Amino acid sequence: MAYPHRNRTAARPDPSAPFPRTTSPRAASRTTLFSGALAAALTAALLHAPQAAAEPEPESQAPCVSDPEAPPKHQMRAEWIAGVYNIDWPTAQGQSPEKQQADLVDLYDEAVDNGLNAVFVQIRPTADAFWPSPYEPWSEWLTGEQGVDPGYDPLEFAVEEAHARNLEFHAWYNPYRVAMHNDLDALVEDHPARQNPDWIFEYGGLLYYNPGIPEAREFVIEAMMHSVENYDLDGVHFDDYFYPYPVADLEIPDEDTYAEYGSGFDDIGDWRRDNVDLMVKGMSDAVNDAKPHVKFGISPFGIWRNSNTDPEGSDTNGTQSYDNQYADSRKWVLEGWLDYINPQVYWEIGLPVADYSVLVPWWEEVASGTDTHLYIGQAAYKVGNAGAWQDPNELSSHLDFNKDYPGVHGDVYFSATSLRTNAQEAMEILVEDHYSHPALVPVKRDLGGTVPAPPRVSAGEGDGGTVLDIRPGPGEAPAYYAVYAFDGRPAPNQARCGIEDPRAMLGTVRADEDGSATFTAPAGSDTTYYVTALHRLHHESRASAPRYLP
Repeated sequence: MAYPHRNRTAARPDPSAPFPRTTSPRAASRTTLFSGALAAALTAALLHAPQAAAEPEPESQAPCVSDPEAPPKHQMRAEWIAGVYNIDWPTAQGQSPEKQQADLVDLYDEAVDNGLNAVFVQIRPTADAFWPSPYEPWSEWLTGEQGVDPGYDPLEFAVEEAHARNLEFHAWYNPYRVAMHNDLDALVEDHPARQNPDWIFEYGGLLYYNPGIPEAREFVIEAMMHSVENYDLDGVHFDDYFYPYPVADLEIPDEDTYAEYGSGFDDIGDWRRDNVDLMVKGMSDAVNDAKPHVKFGISPFGIWRNSNTDPEGSDTNGTQSYDNQYADSRKWVLEGWLDYINPQVYWEIGLPVADYSVLVPWWEEVASGTDTHLYIGQAAYKVGNAGAWQDPNELSSHLDFNKDYPGVHGDVYFSATSLRTNAQEAMEILVEDHYSHPALVPVKRDLGGTVPAPPRVSAGEGDGGTVLDIRPGPGEAPAYYAVYAFDGRPAPNQARCGIEDPRAMLGTVRADEDGSATFTAPAGSDTTYYVTALHRLHHESRASAPRYLP
């Protein structure tokens, strides 16, 4: 079935077409792949082993009854991995490629251990690149010196390793920030900002591309799109930086630009918002035209406007992104320009000026009736701060609250380093309370896509547990598989209703280039296994035939 996307009529290529995949590494004990001679021998043995209940049993078509205590089967669970100032990765400038790669693998493995299913990795922190871009120089956050080749392609490595662990990879860009200093001459000589100094303004000690200059706006879209067009991304992500956050007693120096380009706008604020709108819609259209299966989302500041300023605003009294960053994030949702909105609701429950329990329902209402998914940005970096954040249960309480708001499709945590340092205990509590079972990434129906055929599965005992050898059904090879287990022999409606409860899911495993995979489940007996196939947009097939091991 085809679905309209973002109110556009452009033809949509099949998003389930084959794409590069790598063999999954160890990642986690529940999703272990085999390779080489061992895989060949194991596959041959399993394909010829006798199997009980070789075909699915007829099932009643009575409606499935869901357990209200079951956790969500589809839920975005992600973390931000920041590159600027080496917050998360790379952990320091000038490291060897081997060290950088090992550090990222560690972060990814921790993400899997925490039950996450996606990573938002910053690949363009300051008008620079974590890939060999023909538009902008190599990032200084890689080597310590802008323009210096790090000796490998960090973006290619980051995407491949994420997919190997079946993590969605969202490439995170900062559109307009040029430098964390104000010295234009400190940039490499061929930097686009030095070649086009009229595109730049200095504000608060930093350099920015001027959003009001059409050529600058078009350039940043083109520069970012190079990575979209040349890498196997799952998402394109902006954070909250558009026009810079205000500095006291300092005006943005764009009066001359407004005089030149602001015809038709009586207010400079409206003109600035329009400039940001043009960039957001321009990027949305560019992503859709190039790769319609790639999702486009933004994580704006958590308050759009306060209700005492605008009746459509939230019952809050904080900084307003509409007026301060000129980011009309509510409009982007209502206009259908985004696949997801990920507001940074970085405040505790009960904070008078910006109450988490006020903002989440407000954002749910904004997204209601649109095709835009809502994910909540969670402030893991605040855990341990004075007040409510001293309680390590605060983050888990946020997800408890979210349960009453079905329009919330998941959460994203800032940032990866916090989850292993100040927020480690808080995350352990959250995982136990909410992420003790796997979850699939939510399906965006308006992106289209197809449902794969059920896979063919053989099962037997192998080293380390029960080994499932998985082969694709007819048609396009899937991106990955989900594995389910039940005590005892196959039962009626297990393959249709039972797999809807994620507590039966053992985990997921990425498919190889030919669509095959091997999954090792914990050793056990008297167990029935089912496997489903999923394309990259997470449409799930019917279950395979049951595989029962006495």
